[in-house]
Amino acid sequence: MRTAIIGAGNMGGSIARGLAKGTIIPAADIIVSNPSQGKLDALKAEFPAMQTTHDNQEAVTGADFIILAVKPWLMKPVVSELKLKSKQILISVAAGIPFEELAHYVADKEMTMFRIIPNTAISELESMTLIASRNATKEQEQLMLDIFNQMGLAMLIPEEKFAAATSMASCGIAYVLKYIQAAMQAGIELGIRPADGMRMVAQTVRGAAELILNNDTHPSVEIDKVCTPGGITIKGINELEHEGFSSAVINAIKKSI
Repeated sequence: MRTAIIGAGNMGGSIARGLAKGTIIPAADIIVSNPSQGKLDALKAEFPAMQTTHDNQEAVTGADFIILAVKPWLMKPVVSELKLKSKQILISVAAGIPFEELAHYVADKEMTMFRIIPNTAISELESMTLIASRNATKEQEQLMLDIFNQMGLAMLIPEEKFAAATSMASCGIAYVLKYIQAAMQAGIELGIRPADGMRMVAQTVRGAAELILNNDTHPSVEIDKVCTPGGITIKGINELEHEGFSSAVINAIKKSI
């Protein structure tokens, strides 16, 4: 399955790396197009079999999948210049551009399309990837899920849920990182070396996520296990609530829609 990726920026490069590390699409079947050379050189250094080009049309010619990883304001001029075949599958990573708008950029408005919203952890095969489909078969939807489940966890959702889910999963990775940063700062004040504190907190966040993902449980259940009566954890939990922690998270997610 020849796959073209238009754009080798943070997201396009991360997707290229994630795909190449998976087992469904080998690196030799991936071609990445980007206007500047440096990011292409970085990809080739990691995956010598991966193909690169500056020519978007060269990349998409003969491709089964075309992943559009350009900024939303570049989507129209980039896509409009491409000569696409009806049998090709178009995959957009651009947030905020619905299928109805994307369809106006191509000659065949009924071609199969997917919208995907990964987060940057896709390069580590740990993304939460959101997927919506248009004119896709169940087999094509399952293939998308299989591909992106190799890079973390993928979920097929209706397009109308994309804004809320993007805020939680794509923007959300920055909010989690902000918590890690804040916890590190507290550790530094308490005498923990920054590098040590970063590893402590990052592993703690990973462990919390694994508890939820690997068990039929709920955050409140796991919090109760840690909060013994009169203990130190409940004091910290109550302080978070006094300072508006939950409200801050809820408002951040709602604000970023």
